[in-house]
Amino acid sequence: MPKTSARLLSLLSLLQARRDWPGALLAERLGISPRTVRRDVDRLRELGYPIVAFKGPDGGYRLDAGATMPPLLFDDEQAVALAVALQIAATSGAGIEEAAVRALNTVRQVMPARLRHRIDALQVTAVERPAVRPEPRVDGSVLVALGAAVHAHEVLRFDYAPTHPREVADSGVPAPPRRVQPHHLVTRGGRWYLVAWDLDREDWRTFRADRITPRTPTGPRFTPRDLPGGDVAAFVSARFRGSDGSGDWPCRGEVILGLPAADVSRHLRDGVVEALGPNRCRLVLGSWSWIGLASDIGKFDADIEVVGPAELRSAFAHLARRYADACS
Repeated sequence: MPKTSARLLSLLSLLQARRDWPGALLAERLGISPRTVRRDVDRLRELGYPIVAFKGPDGGYRLDAGATMPPLLFDDEQAVALAVALQIAATSGAGIEEAAVRALNTVRQVMPARLRHRIDALQVTAVERPAVRPEPRVDGSVLVALGAAVHAHEVLRFDYAPTHPREVADSGVPAPPRRVQPHHLVTRGGRWYLVAWDLDREDWRTFRADRITPRTPTGPRFTPRDLPGGDVAAFVSARFRGSDGSGDWPCRGEVILGLPAADVSRHLRDGVVEALGPNRCRLVLGSWSWIGLASDIGKFDADIEVVGPAELRSAFAHLARRYADACS
């Protein structure tokens, strides 16, 4: 029979692996008697593990949720996954960076050397996007409150800070709290957003989490609506594109560029490139506005032939006049 300490760790590992364990099956897996299982369960309870017994023909044990966080056991894959997740959390902009770093150090300290070397070899570096000012951070308690409302399907009331403080100063009256049916909490480009159905505006909205101050208590429960398209990632991407709900850019045009297709495609995140020769290609690209589309195409250092539509041709003419005026 294994030593008591090793046996307790094996028992705890089994209890964490599945919800319910029949007592007889635990005894068989551990190679001990049901009576010894009962004694070991009592020892784990004394150490703070909330293990409850359930009755019935296959009566057994369950590791339940408790009031405090007891020590946990992880297998190799879980430990590596946890460490990687904590590295990512330390760069998430969710306001939990310091806590994530401390948790990562705690996990790393108790890892065996073989796993510690794997984690130390994988370092996640956050590369900030160029910006005039740093990205705003979100209070972790706000994310927890938003996530809880999404999970419970409860109407959420919150104050939504304006983009510019002068918006309140100009009106003299703070905006009333928003009332929404929260649907999803998402992250995009280092920022957190709440996707929700706005009850007052009767439409889907995307709110920046760093501008949300939840009010308590939450409202009544609701039956979730179907998100347009059914895919939250596609929905959010379409909203940032200024799409009307089709998922495509509201402005899309076609040009011929005096560049090899390979040189163009490596600089595109979204678009279609077709080779027309060694130094010529067709580009179909979208943007949120015609001026924006013309500007994006103008970044390529090449001759441009507009295929269509007429709105894109007009946008190029408008930019040409603007650039000419800037040189005068």
